Amino acid sequence: MGEFELIERYFKRGAHQLAREVALGIGDDCALLQPAPDTQIAISSDMLVQGRHFLPEVDPGALGHKALAVNLSDLAACGAQPRAFTLALALPQADERWLAAFSRGLFALADTHICELIGGDTTQGPLNICITVFGEVPVVSGRSQVLLRSGARPGDDVYVSGTLGDARLALDALNGKLDIPAALLAQARVRLEQPTPRVALGLALRGVASAAIDVSDGLLGDLGHVLKASNCGAIINTSVAIELLAACRHSGNANAAADRLQLSHEQRLSYVLAGGDDYELLFTAPATMRATVQAAARTSDTPVTRIGRIEAEPGLRLINARGKPVSGRFASFDHFA
Repeated sequence: MGEFELIERYFKRGAHQLAREVALGIGDDCALLQPAPDTQIAISSDMLVQGRHFLPEVDPGALGHKALAVNLSDLAACGAQPRAFTLALALPQADERWLAAFSRGLFALADTHICELIGGDTTQGPLNICITVFGEVPVVSGRSQVLLRSGARPGDDVYVSGTLGDARLALDALNGKLDIPAALLAQARVRLEQPTPRVALGLALRGVASAAIDVSDGLLGDLGHVLKASNCGAIINTSVAIELLAACRHSGNANAAADRLQLSHEQRLSYVLAGGDDYELLFTAPATMRATVQAAARTSDTPVTRIGRIEAEPGLRLINARGKPVSGRFASFDHFA
C-alpha cells in the first residue's frame, strides 16, 4: 500500500464534512478555513513520540484518541471551540490493522467535537504523530473572549477539573514500578491513554475564569506558568489536592486505599501535584464568581475543585489542613531536564 492509497483509505472522508468553517479539506496543497464573523482562530500543535509519550504496546485506537485529545485540551484551556485539525504521521510500516484502529479512535473523538481533519502528511520512519488543531474564539465588542495564562489576580481562587495523578499511577504500574490490582490498573490506564479533553468546561468558563491552562506536565509546573505570566504567587491546600487521586478517593477511605496500594502520603502528593498527562483544566477566577464557576461545572458536566488562591507575593506555597507549610520537591515533567 502506497502513501496516497493509505491517505485515501484511512484518512480521507470524502463528502463527510462536519464543520461549516471548512471551505476545502483534504485533496489540494492547502486546506481552506472560513472563520465566522467576529472570531479569532486559536491554533495549537502537539507531538506524540513512541517511547516518550506512549508505550509501544498501546492500543492504536486509544492512541488515535489521545493524539487528538491532547490538542483539544489546549483549545479547552483557551476557551476555544474546535473546528479542524491536520495530522502529520510517521509510520515504520503501513500496517492496515493498526491504521484502521488508529483512524477509528481519532475520528470518534473528532466527530464528538465536530472537528474535521483537513490535511497533513505521511512518511516512513519511527512512529511519530503530530497534530495541529484549529479553534474559534468569539470577539465581543472588540474584545477577545480567549482564556489566557496571564489573567490571574491576587484574591482569585485556584481550581482544577476532574481528578489528578491516575495517569502517572498507571504509567508507573505499566513500567513495573508499582504493583496495583488489575481492575484498578485498567481504570487508571484509561486516564493515561484516553484522556477527556475538557472542551465543554473551557467554553463555559469564557467570561468567568481569569486565567487557565491545561495540566499536561503536572499541576504545580503548569500552575507555575500561570503565576509567571500573571506576575503573582499562589498558596495551595495539599489536604484538598491529595483527594484528587481517583484511585484512592473512590474507595470510601482514601488513607486505607493508599495503604493497600502501599502509597506513602508523599507518593500520593507527588502523583497529584507533579504526575502529568492528566489533561484537566487548571484555572483561576475571582472569589465573587464561585457560584458561577459551579454553574459552569454543572453545565459542562465536569466536576471542579477549589484547591487554593492567588496571592500578590511571588512564589508557590503549599500548606496542609492546619495551614502549616508543606515541604517536598514535586518536579513536573520536562523533556530536556
